[in-house]
Amino acid sequence: MIVTVTMNPAIDKTVEIDRLLPGGLNRIKKVEYDAGGKGINVSKTIRELGGESIATGFLGGNAGKTIQSVLDERKIRNDFIWVEGETRTNTKVFEENGAVTELNEPGPVIGEAQMGELMKKLEGYAGNDTLFILAGSIPSGTDKQIYAQIIRRVHEKGAKVLLDADGELFRNALAAGPDIIKPNRTELEEYAGIDYRASDKELLELARKLMEYGPETVAVSMGKSGAMMVRKGYEVKSPALSVKAHSTVGAGDAMVAALAYSWDHQSDDDETVRLCMAASAGAVTTIGTKPPTRELVDTLKEQVIIERIGE
Repeated sequence: MIVTVTMNPAIDKTVEIDRLLPGGLNRIKKVEYDAGGKGINVSKTIRELGGESIATGFLGGNAGKTIQSVLDERKIRNDFIWVEGETRTNTKVFEENGAVTELNEPGPVIGEAQMGELMKKLEGYAGNDTLFILAGSIPSGTDKQIYAQIIRRVHEKGAKVLLDADGELFRNALAAGPDIIKPNRTELEEYAGIDYRASDKELLELARKLMEYGPETVAVSMGKSGAMMVRKGYEVKSPALSVKAHSTVGAGDAMVAALAYSWDHQSDDDETVRLCMAASAGAVTTIGTKPPTRELVDTLKEQVIIERIGE
């Protein structure tokens, strides 16, 4: 069972214009709306791949009702805690030249009682066959140790955790020993205090060091340079696939979804890499945070190249 946790969901509003004119009139060519937030994006992609998940976290107001309606329509099981205030709307402005400007709202403040309710809900789902996905930002005022606290609590019940976070959230959660982590190149460089573009060799060494905290899998997404996956006895790099890109938004979430789907289906290492690369490449061809179709992913899987490294 896969449970995605989205503490700060959003309605993703994707706006397309020719060129952004700050302080001037901007005429919109196209607008798309979708249920968003990293965990929700992961659940959407898992569903498109043919898998199942339970989406949970916090929702509020009319925006929250809209997100729940979208998930219900897509037959994605959801079990959110309802809070006062309005779930945020995040606006992404895409220019014809490929530039993206993001305007993200803060979202509602979550109290201790509501956080305790979520923790109790997660413990109820936790078991030896459960993978929790902790992804994205947390509500304003929430303890930056929250992911670490969740990891420790669900580990006590035998569950696994896939972590996709950055900054202080990532550092704190890493100390609790998540089972799978998916930092991107920038996040890994920031974690290591590197102020330049790290080489593949340096990224591999960093991934190996991260495994000392307990993760069995470290997947490093590297944008146009592809991705790297490190497991005990298995260290590979896969070049990025050549696709007609619309936006890189959601590519990382698609890779997380592929990692979770592969875990749930007990896929071997190479098959996991192929699905991750194909899903993330497919995601960049879609508008906004819409997931790629399974048909597209299967087509792209045939193009994936896996290179052994670190030998």
